[in-house]
Amino acid sequence: MYLALAGGVGGARLANGLAQCLEDHELTVVVNVGDDFTHCGLRISPDLDTVMYTLAGRNNEKLGWGLAGETWRSFEALKRIGGPAWFQLGDEDVATHLARTQMLGEGRTLSAATRALATAYGVRHRIVPMSDMPVRTMVHTDEGVLEFQRYFVARRCEPVVRSIEYAGAAEASPSADFDAALAAPSLRALVVCPSNPYLSIEPLLAMTGMRKRIGLLEVPRIAVSPIIGNAAVKGPAAKIMRELGHEVSSTGIARFYRGLIDALVIHETDAAQAPAIESLGIRVLVTDTLMGTRERQAELAAQVIGFSGRLAAAALA
Repeated sequence: MYLALAGGVGGARLANGLAQCLEDHELTVVVNVGDDFTHCGLRISPDLDTVMYTLAGRNNEKLGWGLAGETWRSFEALKRIGGPAWFQLGDEDVATHLARTQMLGEGRTLSAATRALATAYGVRHRIVPMSDMPVRTMVHTDEGVLEFQRYFVARRCEPVVRSIEYAGAAEASPSADFDAALAAPSLRALVVCPSNPYLSIEPLLAMTGMRKRIGLLEVPRIAVSPIIGNAAVKGPAAKIMRELGHEVSSTGIARFYRGLIDALVIHETDAAQAPAIESLGIRVLVTDTLMGTRERQAELAAQVIGFSGRLAAAALA
């Protein structure tokens, strides 16, 4: 069984590649919930939905979020009547949030609601939230403290980031499925998808004891860098790294994950960084990490799976 940590578009794409390569029971995708919030009374889980829609083959490739073929009549009507239209919700997407809100209101956990929604969308592989308890990413900026969606959507990531807080992480525990996957005797590798390390992966790592648990795993732990050259493939990862005083490079990503990973997959553009990364005790695989098509997602996933097998064999030698 492979355990993938994911959030955002890059995470969803590699998770989809892994799903194409692995059987249902061979993959668990653990997804960030630090982005979750309530909008117009609806419980929104953006990263869970992005991963779910992508694995269902229903994601909106052009926008990077939401459903393909979406319409916006409700959103346009909301704008006309002066409602909070800073966060766009498509007509079909609203149905997902209505169903989730109802299930949570009935007392079901986020894990149970996610399982029901994924099944309804035809997703066969296991998608689970990192926790059933609330963890909220708060961005401390030169404009004050902003809830993640206010920073990301309303302010379009324009404020300068001073620090990031993961409210509730110290009190949160991993979801039952996440906890079980970490302890599973069948676990073969941990894959950190090319998600924003600060916004999609760190909320998970911030839960009490999680860094230690991942650090002690006795299976290959592989991350895929979300940075190519000195830029992020998508999103504000490079901007945040720069504003927090970190080197914007795959080497910077290696330093961020040092102690948690055994290997890093980097783009061919960054091949010259391999020696510096390996000096940190991290093995390197150089390949094309862009995943613009489903086929390329599967190809990269197959390379990651093959790399994990070689790492496991080397550890036994």
